[in-house]
Amino acid sequence: MKILLELRPALDGHAGIPQETRLLFRGLAQLPGVQVDGLLQSSQQRLANGLPADAAELSRWPMDKRINRLSRVVVSLQPSETMDWLMHVQRALGLTLSAVVMVAGTLLGRRQPLTRFEPAGFEDFVWRALFARTLPTEDFAAVTSARYRVARLPWTTAHVSALLMRQLVTAVYPRLDTRGYDLMLAETPYPGRVSGSTRLVVRYHDAIPLLMPHTISDRSFHQASHFHALRRNVRDGAWFACVSEASRQDLLRVFPEAEPRAVTIPNMVSPHYFFEEGSAPRRIADILRTRANRVVAAKAAAHDQSDAAKLPVSAGGPNYLLMVSTLEPRKNHLSLLAAWEQLRDAGHPDLHLVLVGMLGWDHKAILRKLLPWVARGQVHVLEDVPATDLRLLYRNASATVCPSFGEGFGFSGVEAMRCGGVVAASDLPVHREVYGDAAEYFNPYSTSEMSRALAGLIDPAGQARRAELVALGTHVAARYLPEQVLPQWGALLGAMNFELKTP
Repeated sequence: MKILLELRPALDGHAGIPQETRLLFRGLAQLPGVQVDGLLQSSQQRLANGLPADAAELSRWPMDKRINRLSRVVVSLQPSETMDWLMHVQRALGLTLSAVVMVAGTLLGRRQPLTRFEPAGFEDFVWRALFARTLPTEDFAAVTSARYRVARLPWTTAHVSALLMRQLVTAVYPRLDTRGYDLMLAETPYPGRVSGSTRLVVRYHDAIPLLMPHTISDRSFHQASHFHALRRNVRDGAWFACVSEASRQDLLRVFPEAEPRAVTIPNMVSPHYFFEEGSAPRRIADILRTRANRVVAAKAAAHDQSDAAKLPVSAGGPNYLLMVSTLEPRKNHLSLLAAWEQLRDAGHPDLHLVLVGMLGWDHKAILRKLLPWVARGQVHVLEDVPATDLRLLYRNASATVCPSFGEGFGFSGVEAMRCGGVVAASDLPVHREVYGDAAEYFNPYSTSEMSRALAGLIDPAGQARRAELVALGTHVAARYLPEQVLPQWGALLGAMNFELKTP
């Protein structure tokens, strides 16, 4: 069978949905009788045309014309680093025209063509832009010899066009020409429709834009785009592979009619995370220095007007709490900061706080609270931390803390468990489901309860509990290895009446 898998998220970020997209692309291709092609599409930019999908037409193209066309696709997939006002105007006009043409064509029954991208000669781009941040180098040959298709219309433009048309008549989504594919797998609700011969599967991560819209950026747009695309997918008979049972129940709360076509298949953990015998804590100090977020460090230096001495980082590595997540309100960094402050006052003055993640939406209020501590060298905000370093941070942390108010899964806790770390998490149904008995739980709305839970793990008297959690975590994290998750995808394909046959 042939699967077309949306790769747009793989162009952005290290973890979360981008990581899952890369692992799915490689993993599904290893199922017997399955061919996985990647769908290249940008969130914001209109892509250049790829090569003709028709093999007979392509055979008439000389090599120089092919290379030029493919090279232009690569360029169009890379956001411009500098854009003057004229380029912004040209881009806006181009996207507007694309939207108008798309809507008109869709109303007339026209399909959006998918052109061809051949990776031969562009292996460096394919590997580093799409896969290198998650997959091991052993997968280089497989992903750089795979097949790819190009959807020119930006993903966001498809959302916006549908919402604008809804104000006039009804939401209109483009229909991709997916003929020849048995199944298209989309990450998150997809703003598009597939050919009648193709089945759509939506990888459903969470219903946060619908049930917690106050916690997301650009709330009006993201809530509306998520809801209307999801409703279109449900009405079109899409199947839903939810990353947790909690996410599945949230989906069914909104669209109960999707129940016969909604299953739970957890995310996979990256092969980069594993227990590393003899991991050297002395390297932690270097990681804190070399991976520091330069913007935050500069703000902290400008903010600090005191003569307070920085807390030194010992050569053997500091004692620290670790949180791995984008800095945004839903992730609950401020409660963790308050709990950490309580721990310092209650007998742990040398305890550091290490935060790994990008600066997300509405991060300024969080940063204001962090800056005095960053200036004193006691809070560390890191960015672009490679898996080799993150593995070490997980392994040597006093605890990896997952304090979020809402999640669809919870990658960082599983990764920490794989590395032999100890996990403390907010008491959410999804965390209970994913982490089981291998985490210490606390009420995310209670700073004092979070502080008590963490104190029980970092105090010398808590060593037995730590050892218990590490042992339990080894077994829990194993549930999310590819060899455990991929058979569940095979079962889903079987439930959809696709037979997997050995080639």
